Amino acid sequence: MEYYDKTFCLEVWGPYACFTRPELKVERVSYDIITPSAARAIFEAIFWKPAIRWEINRIDVLNPIQWMSVRRNEVGKTASASISKMKPIYIEDARQQRNALILKDVRYRIWAKMIFIPPKDRKIDGGSHGNDENPKKYQEMFQRRASKGQCFTQPYLGTREFSAYFKFIDEEQAGTTASMKPPISETRDLGIMLYDMDFENPQKTMPMFYHPMMKEGSISVPPLGSKDILR
Repeated sequence: MEYYDKTFCLEVWGPYACFTRPELKVERVSYDIITPSAARAIFEAIFWKPAIRWEINRIDVLNPIQWMSVRRNEVGKTASASISKMKPIYIEDARQQRNALILKDVRYRIWAKMIFIPPKDRKIDGGSHGNDENPKKYQEMFQRRASKGQCFTQPYLGTREFSAYFKFIDEEQAGTTASMKPPISETRDLGIMLYDMDFENPQKTMPMFYHPMMKEGSISVPPLGSKDILR
């Protein structure tokens, strides 16, 4: 059968957010806006199956970009990925106080395309499927869950302690800007930003970057495979 992809829209907000710059490792400093990978994770928290993947198309910044500095307790160690070598981490011995430059009162409108993956191209088999598998059922499942505010895991804005709230924007609302809050009237070069992680090679996961330009509060996000993606 012929498969087709569909674009969905969410409005996402929260009191705090931190989309950590990977080049600053000691103390957290957030990017100016949400990264495509963090936006993708919000859609996946609402609905994900091995038969689909999410690709962010556009981000509208609805609230002015505001900063605040906080001091947080963090653990200075990571647990071993190997169960046989795993050792307990005693928080009192590994606790560290670090400053973080985070965002406050954030609100975004995010467009993402649900891309259907045919059975022959899937790296993860989600169970039995037939040749008549219909991608429309996944689109309807996401729309139903998002419109009811349902999610499999709590979405978050960069780090898990900064929970995200979301609202589904249907096609009629998304097509009429008069009924929605407009993006901020600001144009800014956002520099080099994390795009997502490249999971093609399971032995070595590599980061991907891109150079976003915010024009009147809107950012156009290139698709995966674009020449604008920096690896």
